[in-house]
Amino acid sequence: QVQLVESGGGSVQAGGSLRLSCAASGSIFSISAMGWYRQAPGKQRELVATITSGGNTNSADSVKGRFTISRDNAKNTVYLQMDSLKPEDEAVYYCHAIIRPTILPNEFQYWGQGTQVTVSS
Repeated sequence: QVQLVESGGGSVQAGGSLRLSCAASGSIFSISAMGWYRQAPGKQRELVATITSGGNTNSADSVKGRFTISRDNAKNTVYLQMDSLKPEDEAVYYCHAIIRPTILPNEFQYWGQGTQVTVSS
């Protein structure tokens, strides 16, 4: 079994910073992509940022210049540094990973349980 465990959410004032972490554990042969999505109340889940095993990143326009995604392949961990937070960033943030559990070529998507980020104005 594969688990994604997130940490680092919390409450912060507008303009502040938070750092999210997500560690993958369990049966893991390789991880191709890891990333973060978020879902605010009444809204659909949306992409925040992703990073490949090679370090290529992609992020939503709304967070460019403020959020930075990084990854430690040796630790199977992805990070999201969130700076200059705005009230509209408030949401539950979910870790996502595309993982190959065994030597077989099959890949599967996994999600973390979510961590709340609250931004007060």
